[in-house]
Amino acid sequence: MRDRIRSARRLVIKVGSALVTRNGTGLDKNAMEDWARQIARLREAGKHVVLVSSGSIAAGMQRLGWNKRPHEMHRLQAAAAVGQMGLVEAYEEAFSRHGIQTAQILLTHEDLADRKRYLNARSTLLTLLELGVVPIINENDTVVTDEIKFGDNDTLGALVANLIEAEALMILTDQKGLYTADPRSNPDAVLVSEGRAGDPAYEAMAGGAGSGISKGGMITKIRAARRAARSGAHTLIASGHEPDMLVRLAAGEPLGTLLLAPSTRLAARKQWLADHLQLAGSLIIDDGAATALRNGRSLLPVGVIGVEGEFGRGAAVACRTQGGEEVARGLVNYGSSECRRIARKPSSAIEAALGYLDEPEVIHRDNMIGL
Repeated sequence: MRDRIRSARRLVIKVGSALVTRNGTGLDKNAMEDWARQIARLREAGKHVVLVSSGSIAAGMQRLGWNKRPHEMHRLQAAAAVGQMGLVEAYEEAFSRHGIQTAQILLTHEDLADRKRYLNARSTLLTLLELGVVPIINENDTVVTDEIKFGDNDTLGALVANLIEAEALMILTDQKGLYTADPRSNPDAVLVSEGRAGDPAYEAMAGGAGSGISKGGMITKIRAARRAARSGAHTLIASGHEPDMLVRLAAGEPLGTLLLAPSTRLAARKQWLADHLQLAGSLIIDDGAATALRNGRSLLPVGVIGVEGEFGRGAAVACRTQGGEEVARGLVNYGSSECRRIARKPSSAIEAALGYLDEPEVIHRDNMIGL
């Protein structure tokens, strides 16, 4: 299985705040220089690398003399603005020693939620890789709000892997990988060497949240692996404290936890739908419609029993059961007001209810992804 990593040519590497900032005590420039050295070696081996780096908020906290991560959004944004300056400068200096140019890219959810901006971001990243530049990506913490933030850079790393169709996502953390239980409190915990991305058993093993410096924890890495797998990317979770970890992982050494993607990839359009984190609303569907969607069929108005939110034609919405389970998401053919008027009606009654007929389906199967 590790041969799949050794043969990978396009990699996304994510490093977390705890590693970048020595658990919040300041930028670890020695570690950053070492990652630059390793990435230079990977490039010499013919691999294209995108680096997703946390650390701007933590670095800003250190510069501002804050010991605890604040909760107020404006203070988090201020810390990010201060810290991002030092973060980018340190990376640029580290990579320049190896003759490598870098590019700073700051993303928000809106950049990937909009189809046109999604494609623009993809084109920019692929062009940078063709030019031999290492893109360094972080969430744009200076402008995000609670409604549009990714929430953690593990998710961002997975979305970038989907965006550029990387073959592997490497997540460096302060743990050796995924354990069957928390190794800090359970001496019987065993490292999971290999598994399948999306296995529900791994979320239970992953446990709780991250530290006061990092946003995520092992649970976000497991969910990121599931998301990255949608475009065929395998995920490696390994310790950033081990020497030459990136080079050794890329060489196929059996280190950390490898979570394999299924053999099939989603089509680009459906992949974008799956990654659409910001939904405009929800359609509540009956049991018959839920079964139909699980079998890959379109959503008809007769199966819609409720509408939540206000949205227009073409918006991305969730399809949920009465119990709240999200079965699918897709792009609607009718706005929320129209959906309310045609709910529970057969397709043959749409024109009589609205005075016109756009499509017989509320969501066509080609514009829908099952979850």
